[in-house]
Amino acid sequence: MTDQAQLPPGYPQEWEADIVLSDGMVAHVRPILPSDTEAVHEFHAGQSDESIYLRFFAPIKRLSDKDVHRFTHLDYRDRVALVILIKDRLAGIGRYDRIEPGGPVAEVAFNVSDHHQGRGIGSILLEHLADIGREAGITRFVADVLPQNRKMIGVFRDAGYEVSHEFDDGVIAVSFDIEPTDASRRVRMSREHRAEARSMRAVLHPSSVAVVGVSRRENTIGRAFFEHLVRGGFTGPTYAVNNSAEPGTLILGHPTHASVRDIEGGVDLAVIAVPAPEVLTAVRDCAAAGVKALVVASEGFAETGPEGAALQHQLVVTAHRAGMRVLGPTSFGLINNDPGTRLNASVAPPDQVPPLGTLGLFAQSGGLGVAVLASARRRGLGISTFASAGNRVDISGNDLMQYWMDDEATSAVGLYLESMGNPRKFSRVARELARAKPVIVVKQGVGMTAIPRGHRVRLTQEPPETFAMMLRQSGVIRVDNAHQLFDVAQLVINQPLPQGDRVAIVTNNDALGSLAADAATARDLKVTHGPVTVPAEAVIEDFREVVEAAVADPRVDSVIACFIPPIAEIDPEVVQVVAAAVDGTQKPCVATFLGMRGVQPGTGVPSYPMPEDGIRALAAATRYAEWLRRDQGEPVRPEGISRVAADRIIEAALERSPRGCELTAQEVTELLAAYGIEVWPVHPLSSDEEAVEKYKELGGTVVLKATSPLLQHQPGQGWVRTGLRHRKAVGAAYRDLDALLTPLGVDGIAMQKMAPGGVTVEINSSEDPLFGPVVGFGIAGLPIELLGDEAQRFPPLTDADIVAMVGSIKAAPMLDGYRGAMPVDHHALRDLIARVSVLADNHPELASVRLNPVMAHQEGIEVLGAAISVAPAPTRADAERRVLSSGVV
Repeated sequence: MTDQAQLPPGYPQEWEADIVLSDGMVAHVRPILPSDTEAVHEFHAGQSDESIYLRFFAPIKRLSDKDVHRFTHLDYRDRVALVILIKDRLAGIGRYDRIEPGGPVAEVAFNVSDHHQGRGIGSILLEHLADIGREAGITRFVADVLPQNRKMIGVFRDAGYEVSHEFDDGVIAVSFDIEPTDASRRVRMSREHRAEARSMRAVLHPSSVAVVGVSRRENTIGRAFFEHLVRGGFTGPTYAVNNSAEPGTLILGHPTHASVRDIEGGVDLAVIAVPAPEVLTAVRDCAAAGVKALVVASEGFAETGPEGAALQHQLVVTAHRAGMRVLGPTSFGLINNDPGTRLNASVAPPDQVPPLGTLGLFAQSGGLGVAVLASARRRGLGISTFASAGNRVDISGNDLMQYWMDDEATSAVGLYLESMGNPRKFSRVARELARAKPVIVVKQGVGMTAIPRGHRVRLTQEPPETFAMMLRQSGVIRVDNAHQLFDVAQLVINQPLPQGDRVAIVTNNDALGSLAADAATARDLKVTHGPVTVPAEAVIEDFREVVEAAVADPRVDSVIACFIPPIAEIDPEVVQVVAAAVDGTQKPCVATFLGMRGVQPGTGVPSYPMPEDGIRALAAATRYAEWLRRDQGEPVRPEGISRVAADRIIEAALERSPRGCELTAQEVTELLAAYGIEVWPVHPLSSDEEAVEKYKELGGTVVLKATSPLLQHQPGQGWVRTGLRHRKAVGAAYRDLDALLTPLGVDGIAMQKMAPGGVTVEINSSEDPLFGPVVGFGIAGLPIELLGDEAQRFPPLTDADIVAMVGSIKAAPMLDGYRGAMPVDHHALRDLIARVSVLADNHPELASVRLNPVMAHQEGIEVLGAAISVAPAPTRADAERRVLSSGVV
């Protein structure tokens, strides 16, 4: 972060961010400062004549002091400029200036250093300026570009916006709306993916590695890292760094170096294993030596308290300013089994590292990393890559997933998560990865007790089941522990995914067959074949026949084979029989050969100690396969939305109450109208005479209801009078309600036209510090309030997400004509949910939105009541511009 003492008044420090360039290097973006004057002069002097002419339409050799003063002194609202710094040197400048003060249109311009062309700097500046502009009420960018400036035209064209061009007097006038579109979001996420994947490739495929803190004494962390690199057969040069070793000292036959700076030819990856107070010096040495990435194994950072947290922040800031990614601190290390790399930069000895395989693994703490690797090795389950993030100050599971998405050596992914700093991004990236490869996640909880020391995370206000809902929406397979993770992994890696939920059970023991059948039924698998039991004394050929019959049955999607050996040990031929029967089919098989666990070499059939273990894994794979087969849908983009109009209402409310407030009924009506949601008017009353007059004015059938918030959660107490069709009935109903309310010391009676009969539902959203916007839906009243029958999803939503959301509640049959009632208009209901989801996604200032009651009926949907509260917008972890967390959440 920039030094506070140097900041001008109104400087928006929240715009500062570390970002990953298209080549995987880290850079820093921030608002321009008056103190950047000399840097701007130096930047301009380093540009070619062509670049200067394309930017200023004139051959300006030197910018005037007046121009530079205007460039560097801004109000950060009508005039905004950002700079991108690479290793603290100016690499790009982007700015916008409103055409009219406070107006919706701004002129945008960029200038990228000739030395840094092709690294995506212009695209990143455009993303950040557009997001800042939208927050300030700007809706459209315009720019004048010379026809020969193809790179700048390409920045606008390739951003995914609908760009219009006009040619006039030798200049192309470019203009486009900056509201995010499906195309612009796809472009942003694609660029983010490529950049982060390349960044991680540099971490996992270094050409050279140095270990800082290699002791001559054995049984030290630095020595362990170095030994494992050497003994593991790393294919590149390996360097030992020990600042206290005598010149010429050899460790494992390798000469030591006093500093990374002393290593000729440079280093790609440095492992730092020195005491915490010495880490920053080592990081600065690595920065000076041009190191690309760091693994920090040292302890003594945020897990120790505030002083350690401050040191941890200095660590990541120093590394990022030098363009380096950081794994750790307190990292167990990383492993890449690629034969062309053979990288074991971890504390796991080579003989404890799982063999080469196709499972990518990620863990956070070192202790769990040890357990995860040991479990994989015991099962004979090979891995492609492994990383332990430690305190997760920079590199996280999200980064590894971006890498694994394109990694042909990885066919499935396992993540052991102890905390989560950016669930919105996790959900987005995991969903994309899960479409291509199974993603298996161990996550115990999201409360304070589940967060390890040193992990900086936001605290959620949502119940624990919210996280499980997010994983289901993402297509992720959630399991309870590392054993279950590998149970699933050994199945999805070695067997095809199930084509359905029908299973066959074959065994040589009745009790085992019954146990398997009960377990399958309990997990919603349909037993359509068997259990078929051969006699305990049957020969292997008999078992072969029943297995082959199960595989050949067209009513079977998966096979469960359970075999108890008649003697102490399993005959290997039994395993081969089962493997041969399913080989080449599209029907997976899970087996229980008592006493065996894992995948036996050459068979591909996963074995489990008990049937329940294999069936749990099979059910998880079946649900995942069902998710894959479902249409994932398209992002919802309802028509008739005015984000600008909604912003004005929200801004006015927060100007009135800076800490937040409930919107007035008029504000609620206008805000929802900006998103195409009509709220039926509610007319407050003060007497029975006024009630009769209002009834005459409205006509038709009306409803009288008590409006006190104290009564909202007391259903069935007679606070509503419906079906009033005569003025005498209206007057009497008012007097009756008033008589009920007076002894309670509450007041407030209102009239509303009566909606068509149907099903009363509730649609709501809330802004959670951890998850961001969470949208909920359910049948109003007791189903939600007492039974918790509410579906939740996390915007942005697809149309398929909303269909699944509506159908997932237990009371969903009420919407489809339960007991002879007419089905509701599902199209209108889904459209309303879509509008609420986009509203919540677009406006983080909306602390809560509640539409209740909402009447869903055969001919449409009517919003009869709504309440909205606003608060200062939190900084979402996954914004519309690419940002690295830098350990800050």
